[in-house]
Order: sequence, then C-alpha cells, then structure tokens
Amino acid sequence: MAKTYRIELDEHHLGQLLDGLEIRADSWRRTAEYLRAGDMPDGEFFIIEECSDEEEAEGLAAHFEAIIKNIQSQMEAQP
Repeated sequence: MAKTYRIELDEHHLGQLLDGLEIRADSWRRTAEYLRAGDMPDGEFFIIEECSDEEEAEGLAAHFEAIIKNIQSQMEAQP
C-alpha cells in the first residue's frame, strides 16, 4: 500500500499547485487529441507529450484529474 502524506499549504500555495496540475492534465488531454486527430487545431500551439499512444495520454490526463479532484474534495471538507 502506498504511504499517505499530510502536507499543509496556505491557500495561495495550494492554488498554485492546483494550477500546475491542471496545466499537466490539459497537456496530456491535448496530446491525446493530437494523437487521435493526427494534427494540431488551427491557431493552437502546445508541446506534445512523449507517450506510446492515445490511450496512455488519456490515462495520464485522467490521473492528473483524479489528483485535482482528490485535493479539491479535501479542501471542501475543511472549515
């Protein structure tokens, strides 16, 4: 079983952490879209993440989204 950590951050640091996680999730979502479509949408530029295929990119996006939801639910549970 994975070890659980308890980390305390003020709201500003936590906001920065969530922003960073959202950027990573978005990057993986865009990579999955690129692999599915085979090209970038007009007018958009982003760095394509290195992965094996569309499914891996989608899985990594989902992983980051799960982390974000976990943190947000813990935030909402606090007074």
